[in-house]
Amino acid sequence: MRGGGEWVYNLDHLGDVNGWGTRHTLGLLVFLGLVLAYMIRTNLSIAIVAMVGTRTEANNTRNLSDVCPVPNSVDDDNYVEGDFDWDEKTQGLILGAFFWGYTATNFVGGRAAEYLGGRLVLGLGVVVPSALSLFSALCASVSKELFIVLRVLQGMAQGVIFPASSYMLAAWVPPHERGSYSAIVYSGIPLGIMLAMSMGGWLCNTEFLGGWPSVFYVFGGLGVVWGLPWFLMTHDLPEQHPSITSAELTYIITHRTYVSQRKTMPLPVREIFTSLPFWTVMVMSFGNCFVFYTLLTELPTYFSNIQHFDLTNNGVNSAVPYVVQLLTSVGWGAVISVLSTRNLITVGVVRKLSTGIGTYVSGAALVVMMWVKCNSGVAMAVMCVAVGALGMMNSGSLISEQDIAPNFAGSLKGIINTIGSPTGILAPAITGAIINDNQTLSAWRAVFGLSAGLSFICSTMFILFGTDKVQPWNSPKPMNEKVSQMMKFKAKVILDVEDKYYVALEEETCRSDEKVTSSRKVLYADMSVLSGSSTFCGEVRL
Repeated sequence: MRGGGEWVYNLDHLGDVNGWGTRHTLGLLVFLGLVLAYMIRTNLSIAIVAMVGTRTEANNTRNLSDVCPVPNSVDDDNYVEGDFDWDEKTQGLILGAFFWGYTATNFVGGRAAEYLGGRLVLGLGVVVPSALSLFSALCASVSKELFIVLRVLQGMAQGVIFPASSYMLAAWVPPHERGSYSAIVYSGIPLGIMLAMSMGGWLCNTEFLGGWPSVFYVFGGLGVVWGLPWFLMTHDLPEQHPSITSAELTYIITHRTYVSQRKTMPLPVREIFTSLPFWTVMVMSFGNCFVFYTLLTELPTYFSNIQHFDLTNNGVNSAVPYVVQLLTSVGWGAVISVLSTRNLITVGVVRKLSTGIGTYVSGAALVVMMWVKCNSGVAMAVMCVAVGALGMMNSGSLISEQDIAPNFAGSLKGIINTIGSPTGILAPAITGAIINDNQTLSAWRAVFGLSAGLSFICSTMFILFGTDKVQPWNSPKPMNEKVSQMMKFKAKVILDVEDKYYVALEEETCRSDEKVTSSRKVLYADMSVLSGSSTFCGEVRL
């Protein structure tokens, strides 16, 4: 046992655990949860086009160089008459309302996951906003203020998802697996966006459940249903899972840097906020979030009002860049998995390479978008590059808090998202202010240029100062040297290999009057137990 309570396993001879395991089931359910969470988060971005109708400049501006002409093939029937008279500023306010609530609960979600467990917190983070989505059409029809309140509540519920998932993955996934594992799990984000935009555009253009209201009903219902397998099949820690194999449990505990504690450790606030690696991750997160939310909330508006896609095509075309992002995330994850398995690349290089290539390529594409003008085909291709390249980030800075402080991964993700999430408010508000009554190429040029510049600056800082090294403040402080170097503990046999028993600490120590079954003083958990009981008392050197 290392100082502070970390158990040391001398199990290198066991090797990897192949095949489908409980950690993969957890990953699949987190993946599906993110798909549904982003369908709920994104549904308004496409539905609002149908809710307010299509807005274009007057016909007498068609030939101006700063406005794309409406194609001759487009007639008035392709333009939607909306149910709500919301201008661009109002739309920006409504689109950003989600993030008022989202920002407020990120830190709370991280600490809640560490105290209550990620299973409960993450599960409620998906199910509650999904249930609220069922009331979206009703609230919007009553008043925009009530609709804004609903979106704020949805944001508050979803604010806990990333801190909780980060905390769970730190406990379940060894560091050398995180790059490829997270690439697959977090590819649920672009898939959710893709499904929301493509299915949302199609649903808005049908009569099913009233058209645009069906987007909220269908997506919300799916999110509620997801809660059943989640709560039935997942557990907070691998040590608590009743169906995990002994081999997989030993493999996870042996390789992870997370330390299972009897009590949640106090947050080392001063050490965190004086840590350069932490600030590096936070700055990178802010820049990435601004670009991400600008494209997420405003892409349908750009394609509708500048490139003049009709409602159905707008949804499909807005989804295409996220198909590319999904493929990029999974493909890049596979590449780094091969490189990591062959020891050709370190975890630190993976983080910086993923972040650097993803953000620089995306930023360069946004610069190109400033000069695309009215060629809709080129605009789509370049936007696919800009959005798609960000898929590499799922193996980069997006999971860096799990590297530098796995014991506080939930809290760190909460703090980082608390700083980054306001960009979900700023991005649509700033874009709305720039394009309000000004749906022109020059206005959108300013939007793309701002995003590209911020992306370059933040990425450069991460490449220069980012790290994958576990920080000293991640571990509990060592016990006082004056304290006895021996302690009694209660342990449970978890694996029997070659007549050696591998044990894990229970939540309680032995009672003072309880007989010690084995008095052997060991540094590793490979003792031969005299009794056949699976639970026994013993002694261990600190």
